[in-house]
Amino acid sequence: MERQTQIKQKNYEFDYTKYRSILIPLLQEIDKQDNLDSKKLVKILAKYPKDGNKVFSKYQLVVAYKALLKEEDQSIVHNSDLLQKIQMKPVRSISGVTPVTILTKPFPCPGKCIFCPNDVRMPKSYLSDEPGAQRAERNAFDPYLQTFDRLQALYNIGHNTDKIEIIILGGTWSFYPEKYQIWFIKRCFEAMNDFGDGVNMNFLELNAKISDQNHRSKTKNTEIIRNTSAKSYNSLITQQIKEKVKKIPNDIESASWQELFMEHRRNETASSRCVGLVIETRPDNISPEEVIRIRKLGCTKTQIGFQSLNDKVLELNHRGHNVKATEEAVKLLRWSGFKIHAHWMANLYGSNPDRDIADYQRMFTSPRFRPDELKVYPCSLIETAELMDYYNKGLWKPYEYTKLLRVVTEVIKSTPEYCRLTRVIRDIPGTDIVSGNKITNFRQIAEQELDKQKVVRKEIRSREVKNLKVSKEDLQLITLAYKNCIGTELFLQYVTESNKIAGFLRLALPNFTLPSNLDMTYITPKEFTNSAKVTKYEHPFIEELSNSAIIREIHIYGRAANLGEKTTDKTQHLGLGSKLIQVAKQISSDTGYLKMSVISAVGTRVYYRKKGFTDGELYQFMNLD
Repeated sequence: MERQTQIKQKNYEFDYTKYRSILIPLLQEIDKQDNLDSKKLVKILAKYPKDGNKVFSKYQLVVAYKALLKEEDQSIVHNSDLLQKIQMKPVRSISGVTPVTILTKPFPCPGKCIFCPNDVRMPKSYLSDEPGAQRAERNAFDPYLQTFDRLQALYNIGHNTDKIEIIILGGTWSFYPEKYQIWFIKRCFEAMNDFGDGVNMNFLELNAKISDQNHRSKTKNTEIIRNTSAKSYNSLITQQIKEKVKKIPNDIESASWQELFMEHRRNETASSRCVGLVIETRPDNISPEEVIRIRKLGCTKTQIGFQSLNDKVLELNHRGHNVKATEEAVKLLRWSGFKIHAHWMANLYGSNPDRDIADYQRMFTSPRFRPDELKVYPCSLIETAELMDYYNKGLWKPYEYTKLLRVVTEVIKSTPEYCRLTRVIRDIPGTDIVSGNKITNFRQIAEQELDKQKVVRKEIRSREVKNLKVSKEDLQLITLAYKNCIGTELFLQYVTESNKIAGFLRLALPNFTLPSNLDMTYITPKEFTNSAKVTKYEHPFIEELSNSAIIREIHIYGRAANLGEKTTDKTQHLGLGSKLIQVAKQISSDTGYLKMSVISAVGTRVYYRKKGFTDGELYQFMNLD
């Protein structure tokens, strides 16, 4: 996009012209490398020192490369692979979109879970030295500053910032006041819109300092943090909020629906568009009213804490809800087309490896659950958690290495191909863990163990095409049918001969009864539509979804491409999305639905309008003749 030819500044300048004679051969050598890893890159950088004894940062390499391209310097040619080679953490945008994670402010939580940390500097369950939490605190938990700052950092190191997934973490979103929720998301959209317009960051840093002085909690006393229980966490946070309100009017963190909708409309055609919006909550906070509210906010996915599917384990850990509440929450979210990103924990008090493995497998053998994505968090012992008392009394202890490895390998092995294991070990600094696993790459160890056993991993993350260049001829469409708690789900996926996944579509067919012999089977669209027909139905609480099939997600893998970019070697622009929509449309029509709806993100509305969808109140839809 045009605005990306102008490098945004963040209180620092880099004059690449001063180092042109060094940078050109440096970039050329990087470009020649076929298998460049971090060690090789360090050696290359050392061969071309900056000012005699320094090395160029990756940010500086990106700035120089883009500027030389703009100058049309004949010694530098456009090569998208070169940016990937010098990027920091290219995996951040390898799945087709660029995720931006931000945290809500510390706030009282309805939960009393014994495993949960109680750091009064952070929203419930988060720790102040986790990377995302540090960024949030540095920006005073202000949603605008967090979003803009993260976009700036990602852009500076070469990541695409056109298609953004905003992930809002911070305990129980549904427990925050509605005005705060509207304001928070409005400010996120304002940041994306301003960033896309090329707003300079300098004045924002001053704003951050002011915001930091007025808003950020200064509670740094180690003894207070160490002795904070779930009950005292809530009382301390409540006291902090009251003190802030005395100094700052409470309506500062407030906005109207109309103000939010205005930023939504602005984002529909912005250069940095929101193609996914995720909030985090608990099963017992999901209701029809809550589902409609988060949909109005623009939400498309929920991170929801299952933690366990064993009532006894939930009770022992003071979770505050039972498995029935999780079932009901999943049903409400499925009726509404939301993607379900579950959290599940191993090694909870009252469980053991065998129970954990059985519990995890139940999540997929039972149509009542079957989430689309998962974070798997083996329980870690944190000093401020109530679990410390159980540990000190000898009532609970973390799994030792071999037991944990057994659980994690079985978890990965048991995850079906329609689910993505986003994370397997939580990114908690080892200094915060009192006892238990501190190996951050434990997932990799478990995957290597499965490879030794010649076990093929089916879950999505293990099958993504990533940097693999594929053509239309390399791909075939296969369809997996499975039951869920409201009817039937079809997982349509384009895969290579080796089963690498290039793109998929999740099609929900409410009230469609799938014959038991077809559950979890591959089926052609014709075979499927011959199996049964749906009868007309009324949606339980959203009228516009009555008699409608629902596209819950379309995702095309491969490195995030620019909006409007046309290429022949990127899976994001092979037309897979259009083909998937056409197949979904035919299936929905043939099985008797009157229309097909899509739970579109704000930044994808224009795309779906071009595909024939019409705007509804909460969804976009097309009538089926």
